[in-house]
Amino acid sequence: MDGAGAARGLRIIPPVYFLLAIGIMTVLDHLVPGMRLVAPPLSHLGWLPIGLGFLVAFAALDRFRRAGTTHKPFQESSALVTDGLYALSRNPMYVCLTLALIGVVILFGTLTPATVLPAFVWVINTRVIPIEEAMLENAFGDAYRDYKTRVRRWL
Repeated sequence: MDGAGAARGLRIIPPVYFLLAIGIMTVLDHLVPGMRLVAPPLSHLGWLPIGLGFLVAFAALDRFRRAGTTHKPFQESSALVTDGLYALSRNPMYVCLTLALIGVVILFGTLTPATVLPAFVWVINTRVIPIEEAMLENAFGDAYRDYKTRVRRWL
C-alpha cells in the first residue's frame, strides 16, 4: 500500500494522540499518582515547556503557510518544507507536542503520568511518521530522500 492508501486507512490524527495522552496522564495522576517528582510551586514550571512547545509549533505551521502547502496530517503536500525549524528536525511539530507533554508531566509532578511519554513517542514514530514519510517520498522522490539524509527525524 502506498503512503496515500495507508493514510486513508488511518483514522487517528496526531493531535488526537496528543489529547489522548493528556487524558491518560490525568487519569493516572488522579488514580495512581506514584512518587512525587516535582512539588508545587515548582511544578508550575511545567507551563514553560507547554508554552514553548506551542510557540514553536506555530512557527512550524507558519513554514507550511509560507510554502503554500497543507499542514494537515496525511494530506498530500504541494511543497517540501526544509527551512526554518525543518532544517533542524523533520518533525518539529511532533517534537513540540512531546515537549508540551513533558510540561504536563511537570505540572502533575508525579511519576505515573511520565510513563505515557514513551508510549506517545512510539505511536508517533511507528503509526504516523512512516506514513507521512512514504507520502513525501512518493511526492518528492530524491529531494525528500536527500533531505532525510541531512536532517534527523526528531532532533
